[in-house]
Amino acid sequence: MQFFDRQREKEWLQTTLKQSETNAQFTVLSGRRRIGKTSLVLHAYQDIPFLYFFVAKKTETDLCSDFAQEISTKLQIPIIGKVDRFATLFELILQQAQRRNITLFIDEFQDFKRVNAGIYSEMQKLWDLYKSTAKINLIVGGSVKSLMQKLFEDKAEPLYGRQTQQILLTPFAPSVLKEILQTYNPHYQPDDLLTLYALTGGVAKYVELLMDAGATTKQKMLDYIIRPNSIFINEGKNLLIEEFGRDYGVYFSILSAIATGHTQRNQLEDIVGKEIGGYLSSLENIYGLIRKQAPLYSTTSKNIRYELHDSFLIFWFRYIFKYNYMLEVGAYPQLRTLIDADYDTFTGKRLEAYFKDALIEQQRFTRIGGWWSRDGKTEIDLIGINELEKTAIFYEIKRNPNAYNEQELKEKVEAFLQATRQLKGYQIAQQGLSMKDM
Repeated sequence: MQFFDRQREKEWLQTTLKQSETNAQFTVLSGRRRIGKTSLVLHAYQDIPFLYFFVAKKTETDLCSDFAQEISTKLQIPIIGKVDRFATLFELILQQAQRRNITLFIDEFQDFKRVNAGIYSEMQKLWDLYKSTAKINLIVGGSVKSLMQKLFEDKAEPLYGRQTQQILLTPFAPSVLKEILQTYNPHYQPDDLLTLYALTGGVAKYVELLMDAGATTKQKMLDYIIRPNSIFINEGKNLLIEEFGRDYGVYFSILSAIATGHTQRNQLEDIVGKEIGGYLSSLENIYGLIRKQAPLYSTTSKNIRYELHDSFLIFWFRYIFKYNYMLEVGAYPQLRTLIDADYDTFTGKRLEAYFKDALIEQQRFTRIGGWWSRDGKTEIDLIGINELEKTAIFYEIKRNPNAYNEQELKEKVEAFLQATRQLKGYQIAQQGLSMKDM
């Protein structure tokens, strides 16, 4: 797949490269696995030679052998003898950067912890020693959010505060997904776009796999993902087990329950069978996988819902994890039949998420969210509020435009205004959104 989007991030990296000619730069590039961190750096620096170190699951000695070869090839520096400490190579690079500008990208930086956790302290000492005179552009990329956060945001860690820039790479926005699908399938239908969003959530690698395979329609995308030897089958497990460690079973149970529509804490505790406050806090604040959702202008914490906001993981937990027993006996056609039967329900909620992302991308509003009454009987899918212009739009979102009921939404708006006592003096509008508006 050709390279799409990321213009802003490319400009940041290119500006950092220019700055490193006079001042040492240390960029932390983070984002979930498959989001496109490596591709971004390769694309941003495609016209310059730079050092690329990938922290594989090897011993420090073996890694140093790989890195020494990279240094010898790219910098034309002979490495004499065997090097078994990363600090030796890092100091060599910093010394070379006294005389010439060097860009170094260390990929999966958090995995140094399993190789030799002392590497971080050694890097800190060397960075502090050489940074005032080194013309170096250091970029470290990491996918394990909890570890990367700890390395650079925990005051007890040696590299705390050393970064000069932090970039969080996020999924493709709806407009980019439309551009990509238009490129590979000019005659795509709204259901194709919704499926691409629902299955990938805009994660670059997943989009690339589908486009390169010619899976550009709803049917072909689902066929490609639900098949023997599909990399998507084990993807959720591969992404999260390292994050969660030995408690992954409890975390998986919680995420599976949220993905299948159980969004309140009491519902989740009934399913898991234990108190889960600590787990929910970790999923939200450490791993960044769930968010608390409250009705707009809510003044109580008793009406909270939990949302899993990674679209691929919602799909994975809802179908692949839940029905893994089918896949173990090769019942792929049966799972496809099950998904097809539930597909409208599943994508109905993803359509709401799509339009929320689209409104955020458009930057029309200062506040965006949903609203539901305490008894749960009245619910508004989406509200966009512009506090500067004193306008508000209430949205009802349906897959089928004929399902929109203007009078019903009007009654919900009245219930919202009466319950919240907000938006006095605002210009109020309401609108139905459906797949034809994507």
